[in-house]
Amino acid sequence: MKILLTNDDGIYAEGLWALHDHLVKRHTVSVVAPDRERSAVGHAITLHQPLRAETIPVNGHGVGTAVSGTPADCVKLAVVELLDTRPDMVISGINPGANIGVNLNYSGTVSAAKEGALYGIPALAVSIHGRSGRHYGEASRFIGGLIEKILEQGLPFGTFLNVNLPDCALRDMAGIRISRQAVSILSETFEKRKDPREKLYFWQGLDSQTTFEHPETDGGALGENYISITPIKCDMTDYDMMKTLKGWVNSICL
Repeated sequence: MKILLTNDDGIYAEGLWALHDHLVKRHTVSVVAPDRERSAVGHAITLHQPLRAETIPVNGHGVGTAVSGTPADCVKLAVVELLDTRPDMVISGINPGANIGVNLNYSGTVSAAKEGALYGIPALAVSIHGRSGRHYGEASRFIGGLIEKILEQGLPFGTFLNVNLPDCALRDMAGIRISRQAVSILSETFEKRKDPREKLYFWQGLDSQTTFEHPETDGGALGENYISITPIKCDMTDYDMMKTLKGWVNSICL
């Protein structure tokens, strides 16, 4: 299988190369990733400045292409220009820190997988619930098996998988749970500060979420030590609301 591997943590990220090193044993893996960290950039793309792509060696692993843009840029550029043939799959990760709930709207990791799905390529975003980096190898083993199933069964056009794993050995996980995206809003804060010239600025913070609204959500699954797999659709249309709006039509003045 030809796999395009990317992330939002940058070309040198440990999780990216842990996944590469496992997958390259059985697959042809191309790494195209941002040249620096691009976390929380969402699905941004670069329009008003040039994109630069540089092939670089990463000690002990292999060669990758560093792109001066966002995760979505990396997928676009790889599929359209950089790769000789279209990949069979796009994988974004492994991201340190879970991508669950409302964070999916901001995540560069998730957006890279979404970009792959928009091209009609089976795609998944992979994150681990922790930042220690101790279990990237375990997560990579699981993803290696999951992609074989995806290759066998396929995914619908415009649907990709968001996968979050507990930060522990596979034998210590409770199992796998197919979950929905949580929608509860986290508590947000802005710390107000002054710079050396007495100019006011704000530094955004975010409280960690320790409880989850329902065990069927992505966060609820992780909270109970399950691997969470959530199918995500690129089509953002609210079809139920479409039916409601059609009932308004006759009463709307033109």
